[in-house]
Amino acid sequence: MRTLLILILATVLSTSCNDKKTAELRPGPWHATLEVQDGKELPFSFELAAQDDSYNLTVFNAGEEIAVDEIRTIGDSIIIRMPAFDGYIAGRYTSEEITGNFIKEELDRSQPFSAIFGERPRFTVEQEPGFDVSGIWEATFGNDSTDFYPAKGIFSQEGYKVKGTFRTTTGDYRYLDGVVRGDSLLLSTFDGAHAFLFAAAYKDSVLQGTFYSGNHFQEPFSAKRNEGFELQDEENITYLKEGYDSFQFAFPNSSGDTVSLEDDRYKNKAVIVQLMGSWCPNCLDETRFLVDYLENNPTEGLEIVALAFEYAKTEEKAFNSIKRLEERVGITYPVLLAQYGSSSKTKAQEKLPMLNHVWSYPTTIFIDKKGEVRKIHTGFNGPATGEKYTEFKAEFDTLVKELLSE
Repeated sequence: MRTLLILILATVLSTSCNDKKTAELRPGPWHATLEVQDGKELPFSFELAAQDDSYNLTVFNAGEEIAVDEIRTIGDSIIIRMPAFDGYIAGRYTSEEITGNFIKEELDRSQPFSAIFGERPRFTVEQEPGFDVSGIWEATFGNDSTDFYPAKGIFSQEGYKVKGTFRTTTGDYRYLDGVVRGDSLLLSTFDGAHAFLFAAAYKDSVLQGTFYSGNHFQEPFSAKRNEGFELQDEENITYLKEGYDSFQFAFPNSSGDTVSLEDDRYKNKAVIVQLMGSWCPNCLDETRFLVDYLENNPTEGLEIVALAFEYAKTEEKAFNSIKRLEERVGITYPVLLAQYGSSSKTKAQEKLPMLNHVWSYPTTIFIDKKGEVRKIHTGFNGPATGEKYTEFKAEFDTLVKELLSE
């Protein structure tokens, strides 16, 4: 796979004798697709604009807008680097077409990509909607070869257009955008890290379908309407194991200094420890929330520290990914490198033996001024979850103020 990626890049970056652009990309709306499995395509839309001697674009997913300002063109070749994450699109272009691949080098993954200029619907709709998906759905993902896990579908529908998300005990699938077409439900999202497609059929009051993640993974899911359905409490999933009365770590920062909770910086302060990865969209959602919270609630009594679990293959690349995230999001608290070469949750738990398990990125640990763990929150329900996100923000603020007042 590594050889394939090198060949793709070499082809993309090769140019003719002169480096003049063969065409100017047309500004305006574009329709893009990524190939997944089973011959299916994952669609999304973006708006392209000229910026000085380059371009920028905005990706749209339901209520989400992702600004992309790292676009490089050489001859008729183009590289579009997604913000914060290490994924990028590399290909060739004309004024009204781009063809290439969405590449994640550190995972040795490449996914065919194409885009054409013009306003087009995310999904074509040849049939009127045969049902209304609005409401709450009790869902189950997985099969005999994977662990079954529950999820909560939260959707709203206007005409044939649908938006919403699936929540799980470890986080949400972010902003899903799609349609009801006849007796079918189609949803997709692309955020620069994850490329998700959900395709399901509705029969006898049950949704039965397949969840595709990129072109490397798929699993079945089913869902039935249940307005009263709730997932397991996120605060009862991860906990300190018996025999441990505190949370401890010692990991390096980008300067090579080892940082731990024993440092003077954290003594007699409330501390929030974030287990995360620079590659993780839910972690990005939480990081943006934490950065915003610190900016709007400045206090000397609160510290935040992030422990990054990176799949970058070298320490240098892992710190480069962390630095990129820090710069793009404006992180002001320390981000330490807890692990590189793998984002394995099993290996993460081995580095933090006081935890029963690391079930999700992010996982957030709240520690009071005495060093006692007061709460561990598994996963993150971001802006796409609507009311749940609003509830989280209020609960977070209440807990932090309680810790600071003690």
